[in-house]
Amino acid sequence: MAEKSVTVRCPTCESTLEWSQHYPYRPFCSRRCKLIDLGAWLDGSHHIPGAPWDDESLDTPGDSNDEPDRV
Repeated sequence: MAEKSVTVRCPTCESTLEWSQHYPYRPFCSRRCKLIDLGAWLDGSHHIPGAPWDDESLDTPGDSNDEPDRV
């Protein structure tokens, strides 16, 4: 049975691309589009809605993240 190819749109430039190993930057169509998206996250253009983080709350004693994960 032949595999069905999946096509997606690049989140940056909206060009159509096949979801395959031929596009190593998927879901982006190119390294350029991937870096443009990363830049948007870094400059704050893209963000996850919510209350801003308070730096002091990250350093509170007894935080569950203070101890390493056990395997």
